[in-house]
Amino acid sequence: MLFPRQKTHDLTVATLDYDAFQLSAEQSERGTLICFYRGFHCPICATYLKELERLVPEFDKRGISVVAISSDEEDRARQMADKIDAKNLRIGYGLSLAEAKKWGLFISQSRGMTSIGVEEPELFSEPGLFLISPDMSLYFSSIQTMPFVRPNFKELLGAIDFVVEKNYPARGEYQGEV
Repeated sequence: MLFPRQKTHDLTVATLDYDAFQLSAEQSERGTLICFYRGFHCPICATYLKELERLVPEFDKRGISVVAISSDEEDRARQMADKIDAKNLRIGYGLSLAEAKKWGLFISQSRGMTSIGVEEPELFSEPGLFLISPDMSLYFSSIQTMPFVRPNFKELLGAIDFVVEKNYPARGEYQGEV
């Protein structure tokens, strides 16, 4: 399990239209936002990523780099990029399910064809959103078991503004007896 204020392990995945994403090589001033998504089969992911695509310049202004990653193969990742008209958002693909589990993501089994007529992969990871500090320590995470009710990116931008203004520390780091 990952804990706030502790280093995450490195993460490397191929991306569409950019060099490979490697967390330890990111050079952003305030950190990296990693949005793990279910894959091309998920219509909710497409809507969510379209909003993230629209707001990437706002994250950039705040010194935060952004990447969206799934376990999809390159062709399905390309289909998602085309569907959301990705111009700013780096789309990573080929995340191994073993790596997904290291990040605490839940794994689901296929239930066949989705509501949009796309076959689900046999196994895939559920969504997770992580804000990683420049030193690779976890600042924020939201991990989900379902595709519904995800963190709102505009609210996250407001929270980042507050965090920067108040020098607010990462929370949830306590691991002692309770």
